[in-house]
Amino acid sequence: MEKDTYTDDEIREILSLKKITVVGMSKHARKAAHFVPKYLSENDYEITPVNPNADEILGRKSYAEISYVEGEINVVNVFRPSNQVLPIIREAIKKKPKVIWLQEGIHNEEAEELARKAGIKVVFNRCMLAEHRRLC
Repeated sequence: MEKDTYTDDEIREILSLKKITVVGMSKHARKAAHFVPKYLSENDYEITPVNPNADEILGRKSYAEISYVEGEINVVNVFRPSNQVLPIIREAIKKKPKVIWLQEGIHNEEAEELARKAGIKVVFNRCMLAEHRRLC
């Protein structure tokens, strides 16, 4: 699977954004959708979980939908299958994040183009944890 064309410097700039809403964040410690945001939280990121099946994850209130998240969102980090991304992106656009980050293995051209047209950067098929370890 291809990935976006951002340079290392551009990814570092994106990684400097600290308010991350994680769609599909998991309660289960062995899943990437849990240990990636946990790692980010341990590295000074403000994590907001979005998971309709959890009231709280990692001691933080979990929201059923992105639209319920209060305040500013810098990055929407998505841990959902590629075929489920489009409605997530449509909802995320309304919150006007600077970046939508689709985790490793996630790519949806239609959703990505919609976000770009709204002026939002889109990172896809990359892991935030791996990129943070590599570049920061």
